[in-house]
Amino acid sequence: MPTEQNKQLIRGFIEQVINEGNLDAAGNFMADDVVELEPFPGQQPGLAGVKDVLRGMRVAFPDMRWTVEEQIAEGDKVLTRFVWTGTHAAEFFGVPATHRRVSVRGMVIDRIEAAKVKDTRIQMDVFGLMQTLGA
Repeated sequence: MPTEQNKQLIRGFIEQVINEGNLDAAGNFMADDVVELEPFPGQQPGLAGVKDVLRGMRVAFPDMRWTVEEQIAEGDKVLTRFVWTGTHAAEFFGVPATHRRVSVRGMVIDRIEAAKVKDTRIQMDVFGLMQTLGA
C-alpha cells in the first residue's frame, strides 16, 4: 500500500472513529488482532481493547477532537503527530469531572498490513493532561 494511502487510512480512522465517535467503524481501519505496543492501564488486547479505551475517553471527554498536525510515512509505517482537545466531563483515571478544557499533544506510530493497522504505539503528554485536571 503506497505511503499516501497509509496516511489517508490513519486520517480516516481519526475522523470517523475518534472525532465522530463511530466506534463500530474501527474495524474498517484496524485488524481484529491489532496490537497496542504501549497499552493504557488495564487495556484489553485487540480491536475490542482499542474500542474500550476510546469509549472511555469519549465518556470522559465527550467533545474530544483530534487534529493531525503532521504525518510522516515510510514503508509500512505512519507517524502522526496530533493534538487533541476536549472538556473533562466525567471521571478519567480516578479524577472526577473538572469541566476543564484540555489540550494534549502526542504522536502515534502505526504499522499497516493488508490495508489495516496491525500494531500501534501511542505517546501522549499524560503528565500535562493530569496536571491540567489538577491530579
